[in-house]
Amino acid sequence: MPSLTQPIFDGHHDALTRTTADRLVPGRPDGHLDLPRARAGGLVASIWAIFVDGPGADMDFTAGPGGGYDIPLADEVPQTDAAADATVFAGRLLALERAGHLRVARTVADLDDAANGGAPAAVMHLEGAEAIDQNLEALELWHAAGLRSLGPVWSRPNAFGHGVPFRFPSTPDTGPGLTAAGRALVARCDALGIAVDVSHLNARGFWDVAETSSKPLIASHCGAHALAPASRNLTDDQLDAVGRTGGIVGIPYIVDFLRADGALDRSTPLTTVVAHVRHVAERIGVEHVGFGSDFDGGDIPDELGDVAGMPRLLAALADDGFTADEVAAIAWGNWRRVLAEAWEPRP
Repeated sequence: MPSLTQPIFDGHHDALTRTTADRLVPGRPDGHLDLPRARAGGLVASIWAIFVDGPGADMDFTAGPGGGYDIPLADEVPQTDAAADATVFAGRLLALERAGHLRVARTVADLDDAANGGAPAAVMHLEGAEAIDQNLEALELWHAAGLRSLGPVWSRPNAFGHGVPFRFPSTPDTGPGLTAAGRALVARCDALGIAVDVSHLNARGFWDVAETSSKPLIASHCGAHALAPASRNLTDDQLDAVGRTGGIVGIPYIVDFLRADGALDRSTPLTTVVAHVRHVAERIGVEHVGFGSDFDGGDIPDELGDVAGMPRLLAALADDGFTADEVAAIAWGNWRRVLAEAWEPRP
């Protein structure tokens, strides 16, 4: 089994909005991620999502009589409501930093310090930009507070674009893409050095980001559509675009996004996760694939269990034939490289 000395970067998890800081620090008996279990699993840096809930469709992924699922888009959340909730979660992350439990990563040096035994690094991420006003004035404050990653949408519409619905089987081509405000948001993120994440965008939105941004395309938690035809996954032509820009695809562990039948079945083996890693690596190169667990965002394989089980996933990659250098790139180096470029301010 690969050594715990291999640092791991996770491109997306929801722990910040699923529990309170006083449970993240000592550990909790539920969920997928807390700080003690992260240390046990070798996770030293990750993207901490700030997600604002709201009214909308019932998130029931149980297959109907004909198989699959089709969940309508959730309702739009007003900017003032989203801003109020998002600042609470951002404050939670900053309080963890102030208490010395982690470091909010503002530069690549913060990631490197975490990999070398320093405080765990937490990349602040807005999963859906509802908290940002259309004039983008709030974006300046969020950047100053430590925001270094942003997804224009979650799976609902907002002022910046249209999310992709949760649907299986389905292509990601489900509607219009970015608005004019969305394109301006992407351009301003490029200028400030905030990574733009295409996860939860539909196909048109993906291509709008590709046309607007001069940075590597980042899909923090998306699987391969060729293996599992969920609307949230990337088609091969989208993967090709990620590769052309020097970007990265973070493979999630959510079983219903990985299985060919879309079933919510936690007995799904780790080899299913590995198959998505392998597909992306063979399609666009091993340097363009990493982890994007979506811990605390859905059901993951029982074989993995939680973040403490990450060495088992590294071992599964090695068993599939990935070399030690390739495993190290998937676990750490690829994310480090892509974020270094994404965080470079660009006029």
